[in-house]
Amino acid sequence: MAYGSARMNPVTATTRDPASALLRRSIVWDNHGCMPVARPHDTSFLPQLQRYRAAGVCAVMLNVGFGDMGIEDHVRTLASLRHWIRARPKEYILLSTAEDIERAHATGRLAVGFDIEGANAVADQPSLVSLYHDLGVRWMLLAYNNSNRVGGGCQDDDAGLTAFGREVIAEMERVGMQVCCSHTGHRTVRDVFEVATRPVIFSHSNPSAVHPHPRNIPDDLIRACAATGGVVGINGIGTFLGQNDNRSETFARHIDHVVQLVGPQHVALGLDYVFDTQELEDYLAKMGHTFPAELGYEKGVRMVAPEQLPAIVETLLGWGYGDADLEAVLGGNLMRLARTVWKPPR
Repeated sequence: MAYGSARMNPVTATTRDPASALLRRSIVWDNHGCMPVARPHDTSFLPQLQRYRAAGVCAVMLNVGFGDMGIEDHVRTLASLRHWIRARPKEYILLSTAEDIERAHATGRLAVGFDIEGANAVADQPSLVSLYHDLGVRWMLLAYNNSNRVGGGCQDDDAGLTAFGREVIAEMERVGMQVCCSHTGHRTVRDVFEVATRPVIFSHSNPSAVHPHPRNIPDDLIRACAATGGVVGINGIGTFLGQNDNRSETFARHIDHVVQLVGPQHVALGLDYVFDTQELEDYLAKMGHTFPAELGYEKGVRMVAPEQLPAIVETLLGWGYGDADLEAVLGGNLMRLARTVWKPPR
């Protein structure tokens, strides 16, 4: 094997100093975090963004809506987040370009961009993609567990990518918004790979070979993603890592599987950390079709927190990973895609 394997070389390191030093000098990018959505007047959780900086993160993409939420929900959340972040220029940078992330890293600030979980956000109007892009949305996934007018969800009947879905993808590629296939049905994903002309990502998905779950993805889709030049962001939700398992070593094993399969240049971080756990539990209780209990969605879900990044890096160092490969996984690969796919607002 070209890279250290969790299955062959258990971690033996006893200090986090090398891991912390690597995090300090690297661009560290979490490609998916979850603040409260559809509550535009509630900014009480936003100061917790400083937890990212304390953990060594210099860039994060925040969710502004998911599933069945409509246009107004997404736009109101975007307006609230942008207003709060813009009012604090000493701590944050509104993320628009890869250079913004470099500035954040150099000045000790956090670059904050946005993502959308499911193309319901555009309703029947592909031109909304451009508006969201102008407001800082840099990736959008096509479906959120359930099927929509774009294509199939990973926990629903999946009839494949629709003609409307092809229109949406073409518009995303035109404006420079990343096409994401997390939460999306596997048949639809295969259709996406046939029509996409730019790198495709799984922003926050785990290998089903390590832990089977409909939200996780098989090895053939990981390979197909890598063939586009894309990346797989490893998700930190315990339901998808294992049996509600949020241990740092378990997260590292998911990273390691993808590295062994397609190389370190196609792996990233997408922790999916939910700051408002009460909101999460409320969604689990009222959205049974989206979060069925038989698939392990339940109260008390454990998550990999930003504060676990030093332990994750320490584990991978102990398995023989080199600094350059870890710098790629921590943020370098996403920087490459930002420079390749993103376009400045028009």
